[in-house]
Amino acid sequence: MNEEYAELLKILGVWMSDTTLLKRAFTHRSFVHEGIEDKHNERLEFLGDAVLELIVTEYLYHQFPDKREGEMTNYRSSLVCKEALAGMGEKLEIGKYLRMSKGEKNSGGAEKAYILANAIEALIGALFLGLGFGKARAVVEQHLLPELEQIIAEGRHLDAKSQVQEIIQAQFGVTPEYELLEEKGMDHEKLFSFAVLIDGKKIGTGEGGSKKRAQIAAAQNALDNAQKWQKTQ
Repeated sequence: MNEEYAELLKILGVWMSDTTLLKRAFTHRSFVHEGIEDKHNERLEFLGDAVLELIVTEYLYHQFPDKREGEMTNYRSSLVCKEALAGMGEKLEIGKYLRMSKGEKNSGGAEKAYILANAIEALIGALFLGLGFGKARAVVEQHLLPELEQIIAEGRHLDAKSQVQEIIQAQFGVTPEYELLEEKGMDHEKLFSFAVLIDGKKIGTGEGGSKKRAQIAAAQNALDNAQKWQKTQ
């Protein structure tokens, strides 16, 4: 057994005698680009994303028998979003296991939310392949699902874009617009920046690894500043 991951596996409550999949789960693309490794974690990330969504969906289905589809969808989105997964990554100290180029590491790559979130998805994919669905589910149930109570208490499960649209249409009689401010990064790690506008006036901005997430972040920023732009319109 490679002792490198013994502490992490103990925290997760699982055991893997062969840690090849774990090593791949924590291998960032930049590490491969330097020629140090020939396989990175993106395929595991792809698999883990689907496994995670199924685990969360199944949990919500049984946990909330009286909730409507739309509300459960909001719960699920809040649990599988970059921020929630990055939070899980921070608690598990995933950053210290990440393998990346010197340049990426020196730029704080081991602390970047989207890299941590991607690594968590890849970890779930690795657990699914190596130990089966049951073990992957047990890890998610222990280290991610308990966050839902606080998410609901803080209202983080609510759809920020819908809230912004309702407020603006009710008060100003117009529909908010979303403007792409910037698009940067390589194809596999794009970062988008959006602004939400009322009649051309910027009321919020946000970034995300997809256009949808960036728009949601911009809407949330607008909600955070609602008193300011509501008073000045």
